[in-house]
Amino acid sequence: MKTGPFNPNLLSESVFAVPPLARDADYQIDADENEKIIRFLEAGGVRSLLYGGNAVLYHTSLADFDDLLGMISDSAGPDTTVVPSFGPSFGIASDQINILQEFDFGTAMLLPSRDIVDSTGIATGIRKLSEQYGKPIVVYLKHDRWLSPEDLKSLESDGVISWIKYAVVRDNPAEDDYLREVLDVFPAERIVSGIGEQPAIVHLRGFGITGFTSGCVCVAPRKSMDMLGSIQGGDMEMAESIRQYFQPLENLRDGIHPIRVLHEAVALAGVAETGPIQPMLSNVCDETKSKIQEALRTMKLID
Repeated sequence: MKTGPFNPNLLSESVFAVPPLARDADYQIDADENEKIIRFLEAGGVRSLLYGGNAVLYHTSLADFDDLLGMISDSAGPDTTVVPSFGPSFGIASDQINILQEFDFGTAMLLPSRDIVDSTGIATGIRKLSEQYGKPIVVYLKHDRWLSPEDLKSLESDGVISWIKYAVVRDNPAEDDYLREVLDVFPAERIVSGIGEQPAIVHLRGFGITGFTSGCVCVAPRKSMDMLGSIQGGDMEMAESIRQYFQPLENLRDGIHPIRVLHEAVALAGVAETGPIQPMLSNVCDETKSKIQEALRTMKLID
């Protein structure tokens, strides 16, 4: 794992993969299977990993969190940047930072909650957690105006934000007043599109932000990396063809559940045995498995 302070230049150098977390039959973190996912991503050129929603860290225990940090620290290659997530509640986040401080991650991401929060309170929490951690942290904007532009501007002035993962879903990603307001107060080179390949062209070319995160990269890392390179190189025809390539699996994620479908897709694609998903979620049914297999066949990832 790459250690030391986080370098924002890394945001444009690799797709930020957001992997699922493999567990064994007893729901314990399976280090061997998770290492298979990491090695598969690294073999496809990916050098940035973000463990968050797809790893179901919203529901992790403190003991699990410690195990996770140890596993990803040991498993990631020396040139791979790893960003774990913590929270979403303030109390749990504070306890998890005590564990994070035992490891040399460059930064970590606060998971968002839309319940029992307000913008001013969230901003206070981010300041306090960053101060406790001793490092700027990643802010995950998943809900429309979860943080006001005014609060974001103040947090940026205080130096407590490492970078922003922007993942507010729109029917038309080109029409996004909130993203424009965010860009008015925060530098585009430290904002990453956080909804995979589908809106990435619009976000990177239309809004000028710097990179994107992806779950589907976990089944086709080279394709996703090629898409990033195509967008950066101005080859929009190639970028669009790759966007369409990922669409069968993304349509299932959108229509059923993004985390549960990806968890199963990584296993069905033969990358690793992901095992049972962390409660409070459940594994997909057999009918959904068949639909995922058909999507993977369309993508030529299985026979």
